Amino acid sequence: MAFRQALQLAACGLAGGSAAVFFSAVAVGKPRAGGDAELRVVEPPAWAGAARPGPGVWDSNWDRREPLSLVNLRKRNLEPGEEELASRLDHYKAKATRHIFLIRHSQYHVDASLEKDRTLTPLGREQAELTGLRLASLGLKFNKIVHSSMTRAIETTDIISKHLPGVCRVSTDLLREGAPIEPDPPVSHWKPEAVYYEDGARIEAAFRNYIHRADAKQQEDSYEIFICHANVIRYIVCRALQFPPEGWLRLSLNNGSITHLVVRPDGRVALRTLGDTGFMPPDKISRS
Repeated sequence: MAFRQALQLAACGLAGGSAAVFFSAVAVGKPRAGGDAELRVVEPPAWAGAARPGPGVWDSNWDRREPLSLVNLRKRNLEPGEEELASRLDHYKAKATRHIFLIRHSQYHVDASLEKDRTLTPLGREQAELTGLRLASLGLKFNKIVHSSMTRAIETTDIISKHLPGVCRVSTDLLREGAPIEPDPPVSHWKPEAVYYEDGARIEAAFRNYIHRADAKQQEDSYEIFICHANVIRYIVCRALQFPPEGWLRLSLNNGSITHLVVRPDGRVALRTLGDTGFMPPDKISRS
């Protein structure tokens, strides 16, 4: 009975909108003599935030940019006029849509012992050329390229940038590869808890820093490219869609693939493409 109750609680957590709720309860361990499984409640990491009640509920303030949450509460109470409040809310309301293109780096030399030596393979360079051509063919006015500071992401960016002249580049350590959160179902060869503790907070910080609705001052739709890594992209997609984040390892992304997220002014998020490599010939596709 206790086991079934724990599963029901966990199911409610998995259906909720916040990352933290997915840690609410799980049943683990060996069965006891009486037949019930030994239960262990798994607490959310400190960086995950507080859990939200209610299964299947979209959190409209997931990025903490809902206009009402940006109005100073004390001032709002002192100035109860509806017209004044409406004007202030409009001041904080987003007007533009953000198009976010998440690009996984191309194939690289995985056996190199040092990160600086994990350069792109000849196939990887071809893949980056194809990805760059694909992005250029979309005819969009890209605003910027933000890329991971790891070697394979830098080299992928170098090649893609040639096809997008004039688009500014920004490097960041936040988008470096890592283990965002312990995956479910677990894998025997995966990382110790300390790795998730360190990488998870950084990758969550990347999500909060880069994935959100447009600033209220932004007047036109934006098209932004982020060149980084499979684990980072998979985690961001799960978080943005308010899916269970520990399900990130169930997704698979090819090298040089394009994932397209859309964040509307009202905070709603849509996934247009996930890991698209349909623009590559079959013999150029890899997942290493």
